[in-house]
Amino acid sequence: MEAFWLSLVVIFVAELGDKSQLMAMTFATRFRPWPVLAGITLATAVVHLVSVGLGGLVGDFLPTAAISMAAGVAFLGFALWTLRGDELTDEESQKAKRTTRSAIVAVTVAFFLAELGDKTMLATITLATQHGWFGTWIGSTVGMVAADALAIAVGRLLGRNLPERVIRYGAAAAFAVFGVILLLEPLVA
Repeated sequence: MEAFWLSLVVIFVAELGDKSQLMAMTFATRFRPWPVLAGITLATAVVHLVSVGLGGLVGDFLPTAAISMAAGVAFLGFALWTLRGDELTDEESQKAKRTTRSAIVAVTVAFFLAELGDKTMLATITLATQHGWFGTWIGSTVGMVAADALAIAVGRLLGRNLPERVIRYGAAAAFAVFGVILLLEPLVA
């Protein structure tokens, strides 16, 4: 259960201000919310299943202290990555708006491709090196879908008037806190 809650919180925070949230908002302006959310859920479940598989393999070969230190450094890197910000290019935004295929297929494919190598995938891999794969998979999937559902709802209500800077700084601070905790964990134990 710990893996579920930890993964849910970490991935929810990781997703705040991420390119995927911007994509979710863009798709929500073109399609009804439920097909967008269904596509996000399908893509996220597949990408995060692959992520926990990779994390489980890596976790079996490295000592726990090394994993914790590497995870701490990774989360500090995620904090810096989050501060840098993420934006949709004009081309990505236009592609999301003019997609004529089924909304679920369009969103699933777009999110699957966008998440490969993204910080939420890397965070899920990192979490899976230390926690159970199933709880990490379900928690990370729920966390990402919840964050993107929030983006869809907020995007439909507020349009483009979101305080991105505040969201970005808050998410970066949370990553930094998780990173410091992970770096200190082997030293305290």
